[in-house]
Amino acid sequence: MFDEVLPIDVEVFHFLRPQWLWTIVPALVFFIWGILSIKSGVKWKKVIAPHLRAYVIQKGTERMKILMHSLLFLGFCLGSLAMAGPTWKKVEVPGQELETPLVICLDLSQSMMAEDMQPNRLERAKFKINDFLDQNPQARVSLLAFSGTAHTVVPLTRDYDIIRSHLEGLSPSIMPVQGSDLGAALALADSIIKVTSAPGTILIMSDDFEDQEFDEIQRLASTSGNLLEILVYNTPMGAAVPSPSGRGNLKVNGKEVVSVMNRQIVQKFNSLEKVTVTPLTLDDSDVEAISKKVRANLIFTEKPEEKADQWQDRGLLLIIPMILIFLMWFRKGWVLYALLLITFSSCGKVNSFDDLWFTADYQGQLLSNKGEFEKAAEKYNDPMRKGVAYFKSGKYTEAIQAFAKDTTAEGAYNLGLAYYKNGDLTAAWAAFGLATEMDPNMEQAIANMEAMSKMMSGTSEVDPQEAQEAENGTADNTQENDSMEDLGGGGQEATEEDMKEERLSETVNTDVRKAKELEEVPDDIGAHQQETNNQKVLLQKVDDDPALFMKRKFEYQLKNGKVKPSADEKAY
Repeated sequence: MFDEVLPIDVEVFHFLRPQWLWTIVPALVFFIWGILSIKSGVKWKKVIAPHLRAYVIQKGTERMKILMHSLLFLGFCLGSLAMAGPTWKKVEVPGQELETPLVICLDLSQSMMAEDMQPNRLERAKFKINDFLDQNPQARVSLLAFSGTAHTVVPLTRDYDIIRSHLEGLSPSIMPVQGSDLGAALALADSIIKVTSAPGTILIMSDDFEDQEFDEIQRLASTSGNLLEILVYNTPMGAAVPSPSGRGNLKVNGKEVVSVMNRQIVQKFNSLEKVTVTPLTLDDSDVEAISKKVRANLIFTEKPEEKADQWQDRGLLLIIPMILIFLMWFRKGWVLYALLLITFSSCGKVNSFDDLWFTADYQGQLLSNKGEFEKAAEKYNDPMRKGVAYFKSGKYTEAIQAFAKDTTAEGAYNLGLAYYKNGDLTAAWAAFGLATEMDPNMEQAIANMEAMSKMMSGTSEVDPQEAQEAENGTADNTQENDSMEDLGGGGQEATEEDMKEERLSETVNTDVRKAKELEEVPDDIGAHQQETNNQKVLLQKVDDDPALFMKRKFEYQLKNGKVKPSADEKAY
């Protein structure tokens, strides 16, 4: 360590941030003022007999006061020098290291509904995406869908659960233009990756690769630094393409359209640099190989051959003596004693460093914002918030235990939801009944009681989500948004909150605050009383179906000119 610091080369010694040296000037002014105040105080103190000064006013000798003021001034000077950044040696720094992103291009053309792969090509592709995410490629991943047009489903994100939640609703029916335009998908994927200067990986899941697709992939591979991984979703035997109406097969000029793998084109892909075709397997070994390759190339060093010499900032070496001087500045070291006392007295009350600064509920809220609901539930003290966190993490038994400790009508209502999710309809019915007793105006609980009664009697088929959707007060005036928000894609970072905010709540005239589900800690976090009846916070799901939301989003992008179909795209 000393070899790296010593010797100090005086000839090249300089400061990286010399403007901080000006802070020594006010420190010097205060030092001079402190010394003068000591001198002026000594004059009138001489009127008191020396043997009485120690008992009347004298606190320490004049020499000790000057010494302590000098140490204080020295500490400020060390701090100023540290901030100024003293340096006298250079080190070699390689090129900038960047993280490489990954974009999944999923084909939603009608040919992906062919059944030469069971249950069909599209469902097999969804299985493979889930398997790929299970392998944890550790990169930021984006999902886009394409047919006649290409659209971003999920921007770059590290929360793979967001991607999984959108897979189920993907089908050719949500696309505004039928066909297959791989070129548009590659252009969109390349624009997403350009959020960083590091090259990324594009994973193409499609079928029916022909000369046009080969030219588009070759063009991208030669003009960008991105790696392309291809999974081909049709077989040499091929299969007829189902009709979009679901009746029979698709026909062109009176002949059924059959989708067959073009082996020659697939073999030509392997001849391209930066392009790899991975054969599909019955297990997850195919996506496992791709995931390992992504992890191996996760960190990209920009211009590694260009190494720059940078001056080492040695200001940190002055921080330790500065801290010691400030701690010892007060007489008899009372600052040190106080710090030791606080540390040892709090050891039995805190489990982590955060406990010294944040309340348990606030720490739980921070974890909830990250989507770590189970960990958040362990932090929360408030039973309502604890129950909500356990409910979101799927721990319904623990949620029941938490809600049972809440004595409000809202707590009883949420207890009923937890019992329902746990499969105990009788207990759910009783909990909703308790909620109506505590608050006769809670119409949600009344409606859910009736739903539970029907389900237990077997007289009616009840949708599993209906128990969560009853409203309070007057009937809701639901209406479709006249002007849909522009939820267009792009390369921005996606979070769980982003995806929730995209789904606009379309329900009005209700006294129930929806879609927040107690996720946000109120300003009066220290208070534990529940909100009044005119502003209840209840567990409810988002109104819009994800597939319907994406369909509207894609249609709006097409209508608004955000995307444009190609004139020479394939028809299926």
